[in-house]
Amino acid sequence: MYKIIGAIGLVLSLSSTSGCAVVMASKQPTKKNTAMIQQGVSRSLVIAEFGAPVTSEFKNGKRYEIYTFIQGYSTASKIGRAFWHGAADVATVGLWELIGTPAETVFNGEKMSYEFIFDENDLLESHKLLTLETEKNRQ
Repeated sequence: MYKIIGAIGLVLSLSSTSGCAVVMASKQPTKKNTAMIQQGVSRSLVIAEFGAPVTSEFKNGKRYEIYTFIQGYSTASKIGRAFWHGAADVATVGLWELIGTPAETVFNGEKMSYEFIFDENDLLESHKLLTLETEKNRQ
C-alpha cells in the first residue's frame, strides 16, 4: 500500500515540474531580422520589426531614434531546444528540469540597442549599434 501511495506521489510531483524547460524554450523571444537594417528602408518597416522606439527626436530636419529589443532565437532553434528538453525529461524521469530550467533562464536572448537616423522622408539614412549586452559584459 505504501509503495502505491509513494509511486502516485512521485508521479504527481514529477508531472507538476516536468515540462517547465520545454515551455520556457518554446516561449523564448523571437529572432529579429537585423539584416533588414539598410540605408533607404522605411521607418514603418523598422517599427514593424523592432517595435516602437525608446526615444525619438528631431535635429536638423532629421529624426533620431533609439530602438531597444531582445534579440531572440529562430523558430528552428526554439523547437530543437524544446524537443531536447522534452526528451531529456523523459529519459531522466523529470530530473533534467534541475538543469534545463536554469539553463533556459540564462539563455533568454540578448538585449540590443540601435540608433537610427531617418531623413525628411522617414527613410533610414544611417544606423549604429549602441549596445550588445550579454551576461559576460555585465560582469
